[in-house]
Amino acid sequence: MATIQDVAKAAGVSAMTVSNVINDHPHVRPATRERVLAAMARLDYRVNVAARNLRKGRTGTIGLAVPEVNRPYYGRLAAAIITAAGRHGLRVSIEQTGARRENELAALSSSRNRLYDGLILSTVGMGPADVEALEVDHPVVILGERIFGGPVDHVAMPNVEASAAATRHLIDRGCRRVAVVRGPLRDEVDVSSLRHTGYRQALRAAGLPADAALVHSVPELTMAEGARRARAMVAGGLDFDGVFCVTDTVAMGVLRGLADAGVRVPEQVKVIGFDNVDESAFLVPSLSTVDPDHDLMAERAVGLLAARLGSAGPPADQEEFVGPFSLVPRESTAR
Repeated sequence: MATIQDVAKAAGVSAMTVSNVINDHPHVRPATRERVLAAMARLDYRVNVAARNLRKGRTGTIGLAVPEVNRPYYGRLAAAIITAAGRHGLRVSIEQTGARRENELAALSSSRNRLYDGLILSTVGMGPADVEALEVDHPVVILGERIFGGPVDHVAMPNVEASAAATRHLIDRGCRRVAVVRGPLRDEVDVSSLRHTGYRQALRAAGLPADAALVHSVPELTMAEGARRARAMVAGGLDFDGVFCVTDTVAMGVLRGLADAGVRVPEQVKVIGFDNVDESAFLVPSLSTVDPDHDLMAERAVGLLAARLGSAGPPADQEEFVGPFSLVPRESTAR
């Protein structure tokens, strides 16, 4: 394999001049640049990007830590992050935290050891008590729910507003007994608590009572648990004509469970989810949902991280960006 010294000898210049050409320094004369490039091509010289980045204190790789890689939402998110990172000349290394606090903390503390220039972290288990863990020597962007303040940038979903809009959509379609299927509520703010708040706001605005019998928790936000809960709601004789599910994954399970129980969607019960994963458009019936604009959120998260990596001065104040959303009506809420 040709070295930079081999190229320098073949072009009749110094190794420093070859380095200047590789790094596109402007003061190299055009004729010299052409001679060096010709020598590189003749010798089939390849720039060792990894070594160059390490000399600069950069690897060109950022980390993305997500709860689970086998969920449609996180697969969609990872794809958007990878595309956005490519536009900034960055590669992405993905790791799974299993939605466990200790694994999220480990991702923060070990990012530098894994040679990540920065980390995008989708948190589920961490809370306000862990704010000191965010004091790391590399840029971090928190992606998802606002669970705590801290010395990091944050890109959040419009959870409350979008959930209120989804519930209002069911009400506008004639539903008066709207159930919600969410995860268990904890002391800390998370996706279930925020989206449940939006659900409650929409009921209150429409003058509908907040009936505790219509609030249903599942231990995990999975299709299996959604299906199990829907079957139990029907078997228990619950009077409901609409269901807001805090994720599309849960909503897919609810659709299955209602079908198993002989309940027709949307004729008897209307269902709406949240996330607009690709699969939601191909169900029977297709699933109405909230689209939080994953691509824009991914671009903003990567952009904030890239800006921190390129900052030569003291870091600016941390930014918080709440993305827009749109409602996607489909067959599951048709009139």
